[in-house]
Amino acid sequence: MDTLTTQSTVPAPHGRRFPGPREILREPFLAETWRRMLFLLLALPVGLLCVPPALVGRPVGRLQLTLHRRLLGKEFEVRERAEVLGAVHALAALPVHLVALVVTYFCWFVVVINLGYPLRPDNDPTDSWGGPTMAGAWALHGVVGGLGFLLLAPWVARGFTTLQTRLAASLLGRDRRGAGGALALALGSAAVCGLLAVPIVHQL
Repeated sequence: MDTLTTQSTVPAPHGRRFPGPREILREPFLAETWRRMLFLLLALPVGLLCVPPALVGRPVGRLQLTLHRRLLGKEFEVRERAEVLGAVHALAALPVHLVALVVTYFCWFVVVINLGYPLRPDNDPTDSWGGPTMAGAWALHGVVGGLGFLLLAPWVARGFTTLQTRLAASLLGRDRRGAGGALALALGSAAVCGLLAVPIVHQL
């Protein structure tokens, strides 16, 4: 089980490396991937529940810790008194949780509608990519939109959960170093994803 601590970080001996083909292909079928999906599903409602008590100075860090530990296997020490940063985290994490949930589950939605292309009500292959035959249109949609996003979605979820954990560790953990950077990165990512979602929504 991976452990994230806010007190010390030991660099990997060979640095970061990109995942290999075998890792990419097996990622959608790992239990860890689906624990991340469950985390993304629960993070938003849990975050909403944390806002009112956080705004009146009640500690909510341990609830966040439990969610990260049980579903992501990440642990960090929570400061005993962090009322202000606890409120900052409760408010700042909400747009991140929302964007992470929408973007990741949209990727899985793309998988379903493309693998099940013949079942779609707008599946006229005449003017569709891969047409004019149904077999050609289904093949193209299934490979590019279905299998392509099947391999992409787990890595999108991994990226968002890493960002969410970094934000929680920086604002709620004992080590405050990097809190500003984590906050800026989280909010910046949420803003960029929100802007990119506008043309997608208009096409739906």
